[in-house]
Amino acid sequence: MKLITVANRLPVTFRDNAIIRSDGGLVSALEGVRRDNELIWVGWPGGDVPQEGRDAMIKTLREDLGCEPVFLSAEEREGYYDGFSNASLWPILHYMPDYMEYKDEWFDAYWQVNRKFADTVLRVAQDGDIVWVQDYHLFLLPEMLAEANPTLRIGFFLHTPFPSYELFRCQPRRQELLRGVLGAQLVGFHTFGYLRHFRSSLQRILNVDSNLNQVLWGDHRARLGVFPIGIDSHGFGKLVKSDEVARFRTEIDAQYADHRMVLSVERLDYSKGIPKKLQAIERFLELYPELVDSINFVLIAVPSREEVDTYRDLKESVAQSVGHINGRFATVRNIPVNFINRSVPFAELVALYSRADMALVTPLVDGMNLVAKEYLACRENGDGVLLLSEFAGAAQELFSAVLVNPYDIDGVSRAIADGLQMHIDEQRERVLPMRQRILEYNADRWTEDFLAHLDASSDDQQATAGYQSARRDVLAALQPPGTSLHLFLDYDGTLREFERNPLDAVPTAEMRDLFRQLDACADCHVFIVSGRSQSFLDAHFGDYRFGLVAEHGYWVRLPGADWTLLKNDADLSWKAQIMPIFQFHALSTPGSSVEEKRSALVWHYRKADPEFGAWKANHLIGELTESISNLPVEIHHGKCIVEVNSQHISKGIAVERAMKQVPPGGVAVCIGDDQTDESMLQLRFDNFFPIKVGEGATAATYRIPSPKKVRAFLSDLIAAAKAP
Repeated sequence: MKLITVANRLPVTFRDNAIIRSDGGLVSALEGVRRDNELIWVGWPGGDVPQEGRDAMIKTLREDLGCEPVFLSAEEREGYYDGFSNASLWPILHYMPDYMEYKDEWFDAYWQVNRKFADTVLRVAQDGDIVWVQDYHLFLLPEMLAEANPTLRIGFFLHTPFPSYELFRCQPRRQELLRGVLGAQLVGFHTFGYLRHFRSSLQRILNVDSNLNQVLWGDHRARLGVFPIGIDSHGFGKLVKSDEVARFRTEIDAQYADHRMVLSVERLDYSKGIPKKLQAIERFLELYPELVDSINFVLIAVPSREEVDTYRDLKESVAQSVGHINGRFATVRNIPVNFINRSVPFAELVALYSRADMALVTPLVDGMNLVAKEYLACRENGDGVLLLSEFAGAAQELFSAVLVNPYDIDGVSRAIADGLQMHIDEQRERVLPMRQRILEYNADRWTEDFLAHLDASSDDQQATAGYQSARRDVLAALQPPGTSLHLFLDYDGTLREFERNPLDAVPTAEMRDLFRQLDACADCHVFIVSGRSQSFLDAHFGDYRFGLVAEHGYWVRLPGADWTLLKNDADLSWKAQIMPIFQFHALSTPGSSVEEKRSALVWHYRKADPEFGAWKANHLIGELTESISNLPVEIHHGKCIVEVNSQHISKGIAVERAMKQVPPGGVAVCIGDDQTDESMLQLRFDNFFPIKVGEGATAATYRIPSPKKVRAFLSDLIAAAKAP
């Protein structure tokens, strides 16, 4: 198997003209894959690489490290990375819209760089390869790859949180970003909460329905999954016993002898909540002055994006707060807060993990937070206290941690005090189950889990099989050449994709070309069987020699004739009783409306909030069911509509009448997508092929996944009907 991993950065650093492999959670996670499979890593190598040195670098990266570099200019990095990725996307993904900025030129650079990444992947990829796209820097990449090579098996994993719809919609390029991700066959998140927010944004921004584990996007199925990333826990276990860590531990024990240590490790980023943490530490020292001489808070804040004003301001603010706290509480015997604003050697960090009485992990929001897991991996005896923000993704997994709200300053300070007093038996009762979890669900297991799900979801076998089965059987029935073909086609959701505004769902140029081909095919006889009005069907199908059925069978227009009533004596007096119920629900549901047809009443809620609209629709159906028990009507719950029409009128009755005109040996194909089409899909005649579009219960024999596939299917039938 060949796996192409695509991330913003290659797993390398450049030092003294040498290329050195970097450490990190993702690098560790993929080492197991590298041992058994061909792994290619695509990403930016970092820094400026002069043109004259690139060939040698590319050779070394490819041959020694299995890396394919994507070189970026300073202007591209500024717009793509500093601008759109980190000044626009990062804040909104971390629930901090006040920090978000946006410029059109940033998104242009973001698109261009994603295109560069796509070109690099496509150059090294072969049909059927797995491409695993990592994180928010490359939201657009899956769609680009899928359009260029549909055989690629594409996964996408988001390492950050995904915010609620109310926040994500603040991003001006929200639609493009969501569409980009949906090019993947599997989209992964750390927690179910992030997945839930993603689905909500799809529903409200793109008007795309989904269930808990998949999204149907046109004729493409994107699976959704929860995969909390692990760490190289076994590697930590080995390192904590190493001589190098032992030397650091001896130095740390001597420095902090007889002192309790509370350790905090993070990047210097506003999402980590360091100012709130310092407020809690100050409040703790106020409440427990007797502990000032016996406790040390070791805060390691690794510098991050120092060229950005927001981060420079944060660094100054944190340094001032640390100085203020130490100036207020330091004694001749102890300085309570030790602030380290640099990277710490890995072995020294492991020694600190093994020594600290408590890990203080209190981000305001975090995709996962591996520091919490690293601390536990180093607590071989099961002692120690993990004080963890409930807003870190790890809180969903590390169930025995002491969970705190980082905005609750007094609450955090009390939790620090309680944790320091926790008995060793309770510490072990909490730590050991969490250690077992991170040992079992480690980095290797995370990778295996994601790739196994991607392999299972990379081919929509059921939808493909259904389409091919319908195509095979109908084409076989059309033999010999000259067999007449009779098509009964619903419009919305069958020939044409739904739009948020139904008035926008008009035939596209591609569809009009298809209709002209159907019109020109002598052996093709077409009926458009729709719930739409006469005027809509006249406007868009009146120039073709098609039969038209409007309002679900109330009106019929045969080719070359005028509109006639299918049933002259249909009782429509019930409309006066139903209309007030519909109007009440329209008034109480923002974004909904009532449409009155000659033969039906329709409550539309496509523009309403989708969850509220669906909930109100169920209430409406319940109320109607009680109200119409003695009325000659039927209720249909379609795609964002509730429709009431006469039980004496249906698409099935219209199609049944039209079938009387099909000559012996003729082939009839009937295609629809929702409940209003079932009356015709349940009909049975010789050489009659009922086809359901999309998912859901149906009486149809066959199933096609999307309107796009329906149009492709009809093109195949036209070709067969024209064949000599």
